[in-house]
Amino acid sequence: MPLTTTVGIDVGGARKGFHAVALTGGTYATQLATSDAEELAHWCRSVVQASVIAIDAPCHWSADGRARPCERELRHKGIVCFASPTRQAAVAHPTDYFGWMLRGEALYQALEPSHPLAVALPIGSQPCCFETFPHAITWHLRGGDAQASQKRTQRRELLQRAGIDLAPLTSIDLIDAALCALAAHHVASGGACVHYGEPQSGWIVVPQ
Repeated sequence: MPLTTTVGIDVGGARKGFHAVALTGGTYATQLATSDAEELAHWCRSVVQASVIAIDAPCHWSADGRARPCERELRHKGIVCFASPTRQAAVAHPTDYFGWMLRGEALYQALEPSHPLAVALPIGSQPCCFETFPHAITWHLRGGDAQASQKRTQRRELLQRAGIDLAPLTSIDLIDAALCALAAHHVASGGACVHYGEPQSGWIVVPQ
């Protein structure tokens, strides 16, 4: 039986771009940094042939200007997170503060034909993507102990514990992408997961 490839993606603004890490059978395979959502979608689809993709960016906008249900549930759990604005507010922001979220939107759209958003767990056999959040992944895998000030150390420790080669992960963006890829591997392997929110407004999926 062929090993499954999963991809994790850290989403940044126009200058930073996207950082993606692919795992095959849960082991580091390769990575890509690009500012082009279509190039990244092609890489996921045709180069590494990913089955499941986990993305650190909101998959939906706020409908009313308040935090989405998934974000409110995270906060209720004690997990600090961004609140997604409406799309109109993101576009209108004078300093492009939410530009990275618009880049995430472009990526989800580029992936939609081959990797639509997952709407049920466990996932089926078809390729899909889902929204995740490295801080929440860390919080769950460390039993509620996730410190933003220690994120590089804590997240590297989780990857090392999972047997992932740390040498190619030379920035926090790649570390976060690898952690997202690990979450995708967990989901693709049928591992226990937690999801916050619901599919209509966007859910955030993390390993249990």
